[in-house]
Amino acid sequence: MNTKVNLAGVQLKNPVMTCSGTFGSGMEYGEMVDLNRLGAVVTKGIANVPWPGNPTPRVTEVYGGMLNAIGLQGPGVDVFIERDIPFLKQYDTKIIVNVCGKTKEDYLDVVERLGGTDVDMLEINISCPNVKAGALAFGQDPKVAEDITAAIKKVAKQPVIMKLSPNVTDISEMAKAVEAGGADVVSLINTITGMKIDINRRTFALANKTGGMSGPAVKPVAVRMVYQAAQAVKIPVIGMGGIMTADDALEFILAGATAVAVGTANFVNPCTTAEIVDGIEAYMKKYGVEDINELIGAVR
Repeated sequence: MNTKVNLAGVQLKNPVMTCSGTFGSGMEYGEMVDLNRLGAVVTKGIANVPWPGNPTPRVTEVYGGMLNAIGLQGPGVDVFIERDIPFLKQYDTKIIVNVCGKTKEDYLDVVERLGGTDVDMLEINISCPNVKAGALAFGQDPKVAEDITAAIKKVAKQPVIMKLSPNVTDISEMAKAVEAGGADVVSLINTITGMKIDINRRTFALANKTGGMSGPAVKPVAVRMVYQAAQAVKIPVIGMGGIMTADDALEFILAGATAVAVGTANFVNPCTTAEIVDGIEAYMKKYGVEDINELIGAVR
């Protein structure tokens, strides 16, 4: 039985990886989860300088999930290269670094500095505000998304995954735009913008007022967008958004995802990723599926 999948020439032992921002670089989970079991670890967002993140409170539960406004808090690329890459290299799993920035130059700086390191792929988070483009998000304008993708591809030494925002009118158009810019893979969805109000204190539950919604409630939207993206582009798609079980992961794979990423579920059960790997294998045995690639996009 074959569970290996291929993302732009990078072979994963299975299609299960972590969602950026929900797993750190694996250090927090290493005692609970055997990282060797995972197809890949996707790291927290890495910027060219340390980011403090947003003021607290910045996480709140909502029905069917959670809202977060962490603000991509992180130690910066220098600490990541010195501390996190050596940690991850101890394990038999692929390393995918999520890259964030406020300007095109920020992104290019991180991508160039990671070029000489032993990481397997780069996932570019284009949901951050582009200050030089009048505070538009890179991921909400097809032309801007195509341009930033092309610029990153010119300097990147590793295959490039472009992570798409769901807060757009047409996800197919965004997927086509980054493919035109040279993206090797697309991943989606990032969080959906939401808000919660504390009626007793009569104030916003998050200091940032709005936050990114994730968890089971967003899964139907995510499956639909992954299906649309997979139909629109020829490059591989990584699906995410509300995956809690192997059944959830298989929905994304049948919709066209070559791989899947598990996020919010890690906060509920740190062992979710490994359990999903087991669940996918059990499903394949149950239905006599010899090769997981038979399932990718099987529902059309």
